[in-house]
Amino acid sequence: MLVNRPAPNMSYNFTEQERFNLKQLINYSSVQSLPEIWQLAHQRFGKTIALRDPHATPETVINYTQLYQQIQQFAAALQALEIEVKNGDIPPRIALISDNSPRWLIADQGIIAAGAANVVRSSQAERQELLFILENSGSIALVVENQQTLQKLLADLDSLPISFAVLLSDEIPEADASKLKVLNFSQLMTLGENQPLQPVQQNRETLATLMYTSGTTGKPKGVMLTHGNLLHQVEMLGCIVQPKEGDRVLSILPTWHVYERTCEYFLLSQGCTQIYTNIRQVKKDIREFKPNYMVGVPRLWESIYEGVKKQFREQPANKQQLIDFFLSNSQRFIEARRIVHGLSLNSLNPSLSERLSASVQATALAPIHALGEKIVYRKVREATGGQLKQVISGGGSLAMHLENFFEIVGVEVLVGYGLTETSPVTNARRPWRNLRGSAGQPLPGTQVRIVDPETRQPLPQGERGLVMVRGPQIMQGYYQNPEATAKAIDAEGWFDTGDLGWLTPENDLVITGRAKDTIVLTNGENIEPQPIEDACLRSPYIDQIMLVGQDQKSLGALIVPNLEALEQWATSQNIELKVDSPTDLNSKTIQNLFRQELNREVKNRPGYRPDDRIGPFELVLEPFSMENGMMTQTLKIKRPVVAERYRDIINKMFA
Repeated sequence: MLVNRPAPNMSYNFTEQERFNLKQLINYSSVQSLPEIWQLAHQRFGKTIALRDPHATPETVINYTQLYQQIQQFAAALQALEIEVKNGDIPPRIALISDNSPRWLIADQGIIAAGAANVVRSSQAERQELLFILENSGSIALVVENQQTLQKLLADLDSLPISFAVLLSDEIPEADASKLKVLNFSQLMTLGENQPLQPVQQNRETLATLMYTSGTTGKPKGVMLTHGNLLHQVEMLGCIVQPKEGDRVLSILPTWHVYERTCEYFLLSQGCTQIYTNIRQVKKDIREFKPNYMVGVPRLWESIYEGVKKQFREQPANKQQLIDFFLSNSQRFIEARRIVHGLSLNSLNPSLSERLSASVQATALAPIHALGEKIVYRKVREATGGQLKQVISGGGSLAMHLENFFEIVGVEVLVGYGLTETSPVTNARRPWRNLRGSAGQPLPGTQVRIVDPETRQPLPQGERGLVMVRGPQIMQGYYQNPEATAKAIDAEGWFDTGDLGWLTPENDLVITGRAKDTIVLTNGENIEPQPIEDACLRSPYIDQIMLVGQDQKSLGALIVPNLEALEQWATSQNIELKVDSPTDLNSKTIQNLFRQELNREVKNRPGYRPDDRIGPFELVLEPFSMENGMMTQTLKIKRPVVAERYRDIINKMFA
């Protein structure tokens, strides 16, 4: 059952700009459930394309009227299969095990419109994890991507209360000994074609979905999100961005992940056209479809940055020098401009003389920046389609070298912050207050406070501590796990994010790391690895890096080198480089190169301390990836998994 907590007494205090922004958008404040969005969108946007999958065979194109009709049809078919909905009780759960496609959204909203709550996960997840989720959630039916996904689970479904399964493909269901009723997508839609959809009672307190945490440090926990949790995001994200009907959105993140899912709900509620892409096709699709918005994680922006830098490195020497000249002067220009506008994290309260000095510098450098715009930066934007209004970044902090680069080339990146348990957005940077290095100010109706991790007493503004949040987007609790719920949410409704950070005088949240990721050295110094790793990624020779060193005298690092950049460097130095195993990278020359890169990038980062220095390091050839289990599907490194995989190397590193 849902957890009943006293609602925090919060008012929605909008700034004048936020209030103006919301007035420009379609208002969903009267809506009580998610499926109501699609009827209103169908009435308003009709034949505007809602979903487009250019990589499906044949290509899939669905307008808003068709989307609404197909959601209704899917829902009616589920009701015809006799899912039992008891008004006022927790809805029946139907598992949705699938990845990005237009049919995912149809199934997602069809399940909810039928009166059920869905339980979402990737079809690529491990079998045991999926079986645990099915059992823990008490799912009564199963919607899967294809026959292969069903086969992965079929042998164990007899012991679970699964009454039927639906394939989102058009494969003919295979006969099996389990006698489980299986329909493909076309069969289900035919079943719902002439079936009237029975209305169900849903409101903002009704459970909409169970979203299971990654479970990298134990069994996954089912996050209970209500219609109200998710509708808060649909209503409030308009404070930050103002999409228009027909704006193109390129979708690449896992759609079952709360960050992508919520952004999709919001952007589609405003009549955008969502275009599906993938890692292999994204660079081509950016150029072809010229998106107005993209939602992504730092690793995606890092790959785009690396692609641009690679093109720079392939230019003749004189052109490379010219590009470097523009970039270095433009960086000085944007840093001065930030101070002038009070948007420098390193100088939040500049004196009059500092502002004047920065203004003089910005004025002097403006012509060089303008020339760089004409010769270099405009071409970079053309490679991103040339029509990006804003890029939305979440799922982790954005390294400052990426902040600087995208600001220089004129691509506005708005960083947000949140977790699955917060639906997810609690904070986001606004276009009129894009404080680089921060996660932005709270959404209206959201409170953030910083507390001492041990005593839980509030800390003064500017001091670093544990980040606590409270608001309408906070989950109702962990499903069937009251102990974990009580640990995460206190009696006053404050949620423990597990992140460390501090607040600026203007209430911008600055995240400094995860409490559980903190590396404690033998001298007692606490080190947050993420900012140091972000700094090291500025090196063209470092593709991925993870710091280690718990209970050691110094930090260490596992580094995945950028072999292409390394080979170019070796050629320029007349060094024969042959990389077939990690031992080939142990030459003194290569080790010295990486030592210089680490020392320079770590020392050049703001707030450098001697304990930040990286001591021993090892180069490893296998990239951290989803396929080998060392990255999540939102492209975050699974630190415990990597540490276990390379435990012997790490131990030897510090021996």
